[in-house]
Amino acid sequence: MTRGPAARPTTVSTTVSTTVPTPPLDLTPAARALGGLVTTVTDDDLAAPTPCTGWTVADLLDHLDVVAAGFTALARGTDDPAPGPGDVPWDGGRRDTLATGLARMAGAWRSPAAGEGTAGAPGPVLPRATWGRIGLTELVVHAWDLARALDRPVPDLPADVLRATADHVAVFVPRAPLPELWGPRVPTGDDAPLWDRVVAGTGRTP
Repeated sequence: MTRGPAARPTTVSTTVSTTVPTPPLDLTPAARALGGLVTTVTDDDLAAPTPCTGWTVADLLDHLDVVAAGFTALARGTDDPAPGPGDVPWDGGRRDTLATGLARMAGAWRSPAAGEGTAGAPGPVLPRATWGRIGLTELVVHAWDLARALDRPVPDLPADVLRATADHVAVFVPRAPLPELWGPRVPTGDDAPLWDRVVAGTGRTP
């Protein structure tokens, strides 16, 4: 269907909106750092322990597989897909696929619509913007977990990413409706580095 020329308005509004839109949440640096670590995992690393109590590296990859799919669905407002097959070995091809899924998750949250409204299933009903911060925290904290498990340097994330994560966990974690996600806060000094504030806020010892 084609449309004819739009009718000219009879009046012109001189009102200028001063509302500043909230910028889309950028998970890309954290997703890229975590995805890079995922692709360096070797077969021999899969049974190694992680800072996540009771989890091996393979267990952490299983969790990240669910995170990537679930938070992509949350951002797009679609049904949460079924978790990936836990009985499929984490070979190099599947690790590369997970890294791609993490990048896809970050891309989905760059849409302004991703932060609008609320979402819940299968978790509690929260503002989608809050879910986005939870997703960012998942990426950042588990990048630290995986780096520690693999005995590799902690990713050099931008200060604004770490600050946003630290601010989120300081407010959200103590009253989180999903307390099983994170452990009790570990005390740190007021002048602690941002990375320390992030991991301590989620129950890890910096």
